[in-house]
Amino acid sequence: MTLFEVWAPLPERVRLDLDGAIHSMDRCAGGWWRVEVTAAEGARYGFLTDEDPTVLPDPRSPRQPDGVHGRSALHRLDLSVWTDANWTGRPLAGAVYYEMHVGTFTPEGTFDSAIEHLDHLVELGITVVELMPVNAFDGPHNWGYDGVLWYAVHEPYGGPDGLQRFVDACHARGLAVALDVVYNHLGPSGNYLPRFAPYLTDGRNTWGQSLNLDGPDSDEVRAHIIGNALRWLRDFHIDALRLDAVHALVDRTATHLLAELATETTRLAAHVRRPLTLIAESDLNDSTLITPRAAGGYGLTGQWNDDLHHAIHTAVSGERQGYYADFGSLRCLAHTLTHGFFHAATFSSFRGRTHGRPIDTAVTPAAALLAYTCNHDQIGNRAIGDRPSAYLTDGQLAIKAALVLCSPYTPMLFMGEEWGARTPFQFFTSHTDPVIAAATADGRKAEFADHGWSAEEVPDPQDPATFLRSKLDWAELEESRHLRLLSCYRKLLALRRQRPELTDPWLSHTSVDYDESARWIVVHRGALKLVCNLSEDQVTVPVTGFSLLSWEPPTEGPSATTIPAHSFAILADR
Repeated sequence: MTLFEVWAPLPERVRLDLDGAIHSMDRCAGGWWRVEVTAAEGARYGFLTDEDPTVLPDPRSPRQPDGVHGRSALHRLDLSVWTDANWTGRPLAGAVYYEMHVGTFTPEGTFDSAIEHLDHLVELGITVVELMPVNAFDGPHNWGYDGVLWYAVHEPYGGPDGLQRFVDACHARGLAVALDVVYNHLGPSGNYLPRFAPYLTDGRNTWGQSLNLDGPDSDEVRAHIIGNALRWLRDFHIDALRLDAVHALVDRTATHLLAELATETTRLAAHVRRPLTLIAESDLNDSTLITPRAAGGYGLTGQWNDDLHHAIHTAVSGERQGYYADFGSLRCLAHTLTHGFFHAATFSSFRGRTHGRPIDTAVTPAAALLAYTCNHDQIGNRAIGDRPSAYLTDGQLAIKAALVLCSPYTPMLFMGEEWGARTPFQFFTSHTDPVIAAATADGRKAEFADHGWSAEEVPDPQDPATFLRSKLDWAELEESRHLRLLSCYRKLLALRRQRPELTDPWLSHTSVDYDESARWIVVHRGALKLVCNLSEDQVTVPVTGFSLLSWEPPTEGPSATTIPAHSFAILADR
């Protein structure tokens, strides 16, 4: 017998539709409905609420073979597939992350095809593969942030079995797996949860209605979220979760959802005997997220650091529009490299107010902040989704890589960055509802019209060509220009493994010198010095040492080193 249950306090009657046969369900305490019937693996089922003839998918559906509007399917992972019994995981400190979108990482866009390129990541020096969301969403392709059935795995990627094979293959190669999860909203198409229960509130954030985290019946909503997070970590052997836009989680309870999730994750980690990592994406620059619970924080393991991205990107590229306005100087870059956040109880001109709070570097290590030259947002949310390789020199790309990989923070690469991929990563969707599809396309064009882009210049997210353009071109690795940059990334990551100064997780041993007018900067990491020339002319920097690695060979004099234009060198004390 199989137990079918669903939390549905709103309807007066709930019935189970199992392969077309209707079964009455019993109303139980707390708004739950249950029934036990005989059912085979793969059986299709759904729920009927009141007199509505529409069969709704299970809010906790384990599989959606026919998409988010279809019936759910009974599914249990085959435990014999796992070969990672000796996998002990990877902590955040010392790790190197690699963000990947499954649908565009390979031409096939599946978990199985991605497995074929895992050896490339191992040779590169990656230790953690971070997947953009793989939960079930409407249509065949999407960034993944429009998920509506969080417990199911997107079927075109390979479904739950494909994800299982991918994780197992990663662990076999010594790679941990992180998964991007979205708990701040539900997608606009295929969201049937409000027909069952008050999952949402009347409040809204940037992407839709807010989740009910602190109102009546919110206990079960919170349990839905935490249960989903633990399912990824426990059932799929995922090692880390990246929590999308946690600043959009509205929770006024005494114990914030994130703190509760951190507690439950720690409990699970003790049971599975491997580290489990929670990484937040937050726009708040609030160090409370990554402050240990014993020191009054939420106890998350880490968070993305957009300030460092902005500081590096603007200093190298010269872009200063929008939220880049306060960034761009070497003073800003130096401060961010040594303090974590640039805006830490300081005025933000983009927001028109004071923003952020300082990090207590005696309590929170620098490794708790993830650093990157780019990510899916910083590329895909540009009007045409152009990568830095489209408008920067190879030397500038190498400088950005060196600043991230030699920083005291945990580095993260975005797929293809390591060879300077020329393919864009554009915003793409495939909503099946024509009204939502049109609104998405029109909204995208209107958003960038305010910045001077014409409607014809902004790619239509619903056009399949937008998705296809965003796929990596692995043939680029046959070109010498791309191979040179890839070699640079490999050498930087190898040096990071070899020299303990570069994986030191504390800021106390990092200092920075710079010359704003000459456009050079020196990052001191113990006995190592990263010397970067951001200008278009060669510069002489008052440092010396033995060159361990460089983009263009430096020239050392008796008391200074000459660095070519758009270049870097890593020097070691003799």
